[in-house]
Amino acid sequence: MRLCLLLLLACSTSGAYAEMWKCIDTDGNTRYTNVKGDAKGCKGLNLEPINTAPPPPRAAQQKPGNFPSVDNDTQRSRDAGRRKILEQELAQEQLQLDAAKKQLTEQKEVRLGNEKNFARVEERLKPFDDKVKLHEGNVESLRKELTNVK
Repeated sequence: MRLCLLLLLACSTSGAYAEMWKCIDTDGNTRYTNVKGDAKGCKGLNLEPINTAPPPPRAAQQKPGNFPSVDNDTQRSRDAGRRKILEQELAQEQLQLDAAKKQLTEQKEVRLGNEKNFARVEERLKPFDDKVKLHEGNVESLRKELTNVK
């Protein structure tokens, strides 16, 4: 019974398939359609039919007998160690961010003689600004990672 139903379903999906055409007009504009126009610039596209059959059911996932696993206490200990490392990295990255912001502020206050237009000032400040953005991104990533730690 199921086999007949699957065969019927497979046969019915082929009717949904339609030819597609890519048409380019004299101005170079591209248009896709399922109706071939009388324009000479239409070419048929070779498209595979869409598979509408549902995927087969997944068998219950079981771990093989030799799959490595650890007990809950060991996993909690590992998670705590990971959290501690991430917190240390976050504190270090925050210090580097503060130092980079301080350098950027100091550099903004400095005016050199050859910087008569603002573009040169921006060019000089760009590495300092990039460093601030890098550390801000690192801090954000570390905070996000800390929220994912159990």
